[in-house]
Amino acid sequence: MNRQTTLYLVVAIMGSGWVSIFAQAPPKLTLKEAEALAVQNHPRLRSAQFFASAAKEVTRQQRSAYYPYAFGSLTGAVAEQDSRIAAGALNNPIIYNRYANGFTVGQLVTDFGRTRNLVESSRLGAQAAERNIEVTREEVLLQVDRAYYGALRAQAVLKVAQQTVSERQTVVEQVTALEKSKLKSALDLSFANVNLAEAKLLLVQAQNDVQAAFAALSEALGETQQRLFELQEEPLPSAPLPDFPQLVDKAVHDRPDLVSQRITEQASQRFARAERDLWFPTVSVLASAGVTPAREDPLTSHYAAAGVNINIPIFNGHLFPARRAEAEFKAQAEAQNLKNLEERIVRDLRVAWLSAKTASERLDLTRQLLDQANLALDLAQARYKLGLGSIVELSQAQLNQTRAQIENTSAKYDYQIQLAVLSYEAGTL
Repeated sequence: MNRQTTLYLVVAIMGSGWVSIFAQAPPKLTLKEAEALAVQNHPRLRSAQFFASAAKEVTRQQRSAYYPYAFGSLTGAVAEQDSRIAAGALNNPIIYNRYANGFTVGQLVTDFGRTRNLVESSRLGAQAAERNIEVTREEVLLQVDRAYYGALRAQAVLKVAQQTVSERQTVVEQVTALEKSKLKSALDLSFANVNLAEAKLLLVQAQNDVQAAFAALSEALGETQQRLFELQEEPLPSAPLPDFPQLVDKAVHDRPDLVSQRITEQASQRFARAERDLWFPTVSVLASAGVTPAREDPLTSHYAAAGVNINIPIFNGHLFPARRAEAEFKAQAEAQNLKNLEERIVRDLRVAWLSAKTASERLDLTRQLLDQANLALDLAQARYKLGLGSIVELSQAQLNQTRAQIENTSAKYDYQIQLAVLSYEAGTL
């Protein structure tokens, strides 16, 4: 064996190794597995979870007013002999040279319900944020279902396109042989080539649609890179569509976005009450104590004091009325948003129910259409072979069959997509 032959063998072995690596079958993926991957990985869902966690912290912030606060102080001062602060205040306090350590403790006694309303408003806001996680989850699942069935549909259309190219290539070869034998004209061959070119264009578009469908599926799964999967077919449900009034009752009662909006309205009402309570007095206590290791007379070596403070709002340039009015207007706006959301959900649910019903009816109609198109093509081919039909008749029959195959193939996945949309609109996805 010479060196050139050895080199060829090495290249062939290496090439076969790389082919085996890149020719690995894509992983299998069911719809349930796709939904689980999306729930685990999708950034939108993670974002909603972080927002819900942040909303819980707001409740802790508002509840902190119930607890005492404390802080330590280290203070040193140097002043001129017998100096006083003579500007910037109504009194003239004396400043003593000193250094002191101490701490201060304060506690709100009551603000007559404002803190309670603030805590309740933030707690309801946290509940609404928790519901928004469910809203986002259902939106992500709907996106996954659409992308999954869309990819299955694109693959099915690709198979139709490949079969169409193969069949029309066979027709071209047959017409070419007949044209060489002077049994068919060059016009027939030209029509056959046109049909083949149209089939190849359909194939190119179908291949592009498959890539686009898997790009959409990868994005729906929360993947940063496009991935290919061997998708598993989902059986068509045999149960009929539920009654529309039943779906409306279910959606109005259970849709997570509606529940979230109801809670948001309640939270805005409680916040409006809290803003109303700004006019109420606040009662608090304060205590300070410490030592003064470096001082001058008449300061003592230690100090301690306590007091009660009552703040009574009198006038602040209409700030409190404006804040209360703002909060009340926002609460009214949230109530109108709730009403608008209910109306929109009923409308979208009706549209989804009608679309699913129409998609169900299309299943039988497209199947009948395909049967008739196959029959018409068989008759056209037979007439053409016998010389009773023209190439135009055969071409039209081929075109009708291709359209019928695509319609019949798409009808199944369109129906499954519409069922997913209906489940989403009804709040049962």
